[in-house]
Amino acid sequence: MATWNSRGLRGSTLEDLVNTTNDIYLNNHLALIQKVPTPITPINIDKQSRHITLAYFDKKSTVDYIGVVQGIPVCFDAKECTKDTFPMQNIHEHQMEFMKEFERQEGIAFFLIYFSNKDRFYYLRYEEAKKFWDRAQNGGRKSFRLDELDETFFFGERPGLMVPYLDMIQQDLNNRG
Repeated sequence: MATWNSRGLRGSTLEDLVNTTNDIYLNNHLALIQKVPTPITPINIDKQSRHITLAYFDKKSTVDYIGVVQGIPVCFDAKECTKDTFPMQNIHEHQMEFMKEFERQEGIAFFLIYFSNKDRFYYLRYEEAKKFWDRAQNGGRKSFRLDELDETFFFGERPGLMVPYLDMIQQDLNNRG
């Protein structure tokens, strides 16, 4: 008899989990975070159903999510990884540039990374991502390993919240002083 696995993504995508978490945060008046739509230009539209059947991306999107948490502007991108190393090619220059400018405006920018092989989430602060980005750009390692990451920014689900990233934002703020 097959058993149901109560851990992991349970067939949902990381985006679905983050969206559900964002709805819970909104309903509890903790945060207002919106998914940033990817701009597209339709090429073919089915006249009967009025559905887009072919389109192309207008421009590079910035980040997946943007909003405010208790008066603090935040932006982040959600990434999944199936191994113990995360390839820096999954982070794009336009995202790093956007996050740099966002932090310059006193916002908080980060990546939420789900290591599916470990069933663990990681809150990758912009400043930490920048360190790995610069290393890759300067001819060094083009990925980072789990053991290079700050253990205090790993987190898992908790009752009622699949991706409780607000705790990590608070920790990030505390570390900034």
